Amino acid sequence: MSQDFHQKLEELRLKKIDSFTVNPDDFMEFQRVFHDYEYRTQIEGDAGRKGIISYHRINQH
Repeated sequence: MSQDFHQKLEELRLKKIDSFTVNPDDFMEFQRVFHDYEYRTQIEGDAGRKGIISYHRINQH
């Protein structure tokens, strides 16, 4: 199932969600969207088991 990664990134930036995950099968699609995303410096990913990455906002004071 394909996700709307731009929408997920926007929801994350606007604090509508706290995090979302990207599975290895979707990573290349996500990476293309993330690379072009204007606010990518506000978001970071944490690698988990089996290649699943959890993305969240970077805490800014």
